[in-house]
Formats: sequence, C-alpha cells, structure tokens
Amino acid sequence: MTENTSNDRKLGWREAHLGYWLGHAQQRFDARVLALMARNDEVPLALSNLAARGRLTASHIHITRHLALGGSRLTELARRANVSKQAMGKLVQECEAWGLVSRSDDAHDARARRIVFTPVGLSWLQAFGQAVAQAEAEFKAAVGPEVATVVAIGLEAYAA
Repeated sequence: MTENTSNDRKLGWREAHLGYWLGHAQQRFDARVLALMARNDEVPLALSNLAARGRLTASHIHITRHLALGGSRLTELARRANVSKQAMGKLVQECEAWGLVSRSDDAHDARARRIVFTPVGLSWLQAFGQAVAQAEAEFKAAVGPEVATVVAIGLEAYAA
C-alpha cells in the first residue's frame, strides 16, 4: 500500500459525511426539477427550451425559491439565497432578459428597486411547484414513504 492510498483511506470521510450527501442530493433534486420543467407544457416554450439546453441552471432556481411574491430588493434576494449581491445581480439580469422577472420602483424607498415576477415568471413559478411536487414523489417512491418522512422531518429540524 502506498502512502497516498493510506492517506486517501484516512481522509475517506471527505466523501462520506452528511454535508457531502446533502450537497449531492440537492444537486440531483434540482437537476430533476429542471428536467421536469424542460418537458412541462405549461412552461413557456422559450423557457422550457432554455431549461432543456442547460441554460437555466440550479443557480436560477435561487430566484424561484427566494423571490417574494410581492417582490424583493436585490440585497434581500441575495441574502435569502446566500449569494453575493453581484452574483444575484447577474442572475436577475439573465432572468429579466428571459422575461421571468422585471424591476420596479420600491414604494418605500425611491432609491431602491424591487425585483418582481412577471406574468411569465408566475407561470414558471407554478410549473416549478408542480416539478418540485413530482420530484418529491419520485424521492418518496425511491426510498419509501417512511424514510422520506424521516428525512423531511430531520432536515426541517436541522435547518430550523
């Protein structure tokens, strides 16, 4: 046994810990949701084509997950998604170009702008909800309802 093999074995925990599995599970779940979105007839054709070609990514899901229905300021949206304001600004620009969101004046602060869903974005959000429900049902079928329930309860408690 070489020294590298021995060291790799000692450090095998890097690929066998809760954070590792949570990260992989989220990537798999998000990829499945996007695949379902790409084939959903209720998703505007241009957006389903973007999803099918891999142009809409898990990063764009941050906006779908974290944008308040009444709109959010960019800083608030970035904070909720746990990304930098600059990274969120780029995502918002892309989503704005695709017609998912628009910017409007903030009624409470004339210096600020709010990001809001467009009617197309609201259709996207509805289809996203359907895709999430289907991906959750597939997860439940794959691991069994008891395990799925324990996982959901455990993750909710851990994240709280």
